Amino acid sequence: MMLIGIDPHKHTHTATTVAPDTNQDVASMRFGASLSEYERMLDWAAQWPQRRWAVENADGMGRHVSSWLLARGEQVVDAPPRATARVRQLSRGAGRKNDRIDAAAAACVAALQGEAYPLHPEGPTDALALLDERRTNISQARVRAANQLHALLRALLPGGAPRELSAAKAEQLLASFGPAGIVERTRYQLATDLIAEIRAYDVKLNDNAKAMAGLVEHTGSTLTSIPGVGVITAARLLAHTRNPGRFPTAAAFANYAGTAPIEIASAERTRHRLSRRGNRQLNSALHIIAITQTRQPGSPGNTYYTGKLAEGKTRREAQRCLKRRLANRIWRTMIADERNRTSGTGPGGHSGATLTSSAAGATPPADSSDQSLPGPVDNEPTSPTPPG
Repeated sequence: MMLIGIDPHKHTHTATTVAPDTNQDVASMRFGASLSEYERMLDWAAQWPQRRWAVENADGMGRHVSSWLLARGEQVVDAPPRATARVRQLSRGAGRKNDRIDAAAAACVAALQGEAYPLHPEGPTDALALLDERRTNISQARVRAANQLHALLRALLPGGAPRELSAAKAEQLLASFGPAGIVERTRYQLATDLIAEIRAYDVKLNDNAKAMAGLVEHTGSTLTSIPGVGVITAARLLAHTRNPGRFPTAAAFANYAGTAPIEIASAERTRHRLSRRGNRQLNSALHIIAITQTRQPGSPGNTYYTGKLAEGKTRREAQRCLKRRLANRIWRTMIADERNRTSGTGPGGHSGATLTSSAAGATPPADSSDQSLPGPVDNEPTSPTPPG
């Protein structure tokens, strides 16, 4: 198995082949960042039938070439720039840097399996990530339009408009108003335009939700069976988790989602503080689920939350504990769904082969600070019934 490292740039890429047994580069070529040049690169690599590609910064500058290779059935791993930098420093080149050396360093990282992790062809979760980003942009644009409309209505109508303002309600309010003078007519026209924009945004958001629902159903996810998890929230969870098997434990997933409190220990004193790291989109989704469950009297999440309050925790501390436990539940559900998919069974079927997770992936391992307040949680039930 020959290793081919790629050092990507905006206009050109450099590929270097490295023998895994000696870590010596065998050959190298420079090719342009175009589809025809990609074909030339693949023809050049055909002299090594058994090969694997290592692309430096595959989530950044190397995203397109790595996706192109994956779509053609090639084996590709991502070599983080920090790892290739260490390889250069430890090599005999005394830290010298050029494209060929960088490409060879990427291949060496793959050979050593220190920090490189395998990439997979794009699928439904990547499409969900695109839809989630689009929904965020549309929602923000709608909020801006609604705020502008509120400002105009305050100037046009006595008392302004209600806080929860729909396009239909705003149109109804304007229908009873007769503008007088150039300024009022201008405000009236702008308000009419904003109502039309808000209607268009509502249509786009509705179409976006339908597209998300179709993809969530396509994945066979059972996340929506958890109280507080709707289709849009499930889509966000799937989009930003992608392959749940890359997290070796629930604690690693919680750490990635930013719901694992950070341990602060000094001398004999140990405490935990709020983590502001991790994937903020995942954290936002878990926050929405936690808030929804705490507002559902009698639900397992509400029971757990009120129990934490009874222990003397503040509302924010109890909410953080609930989010941490919900991270466990979400991860376990996604792992079970993934096993059902790989085994060919539907939800509720028998588990198939064990998922393989990349210990050298982009997710840092869990440590003692990845525990819920106040103690370990991996095998501890959330309550008599886990939240959700």
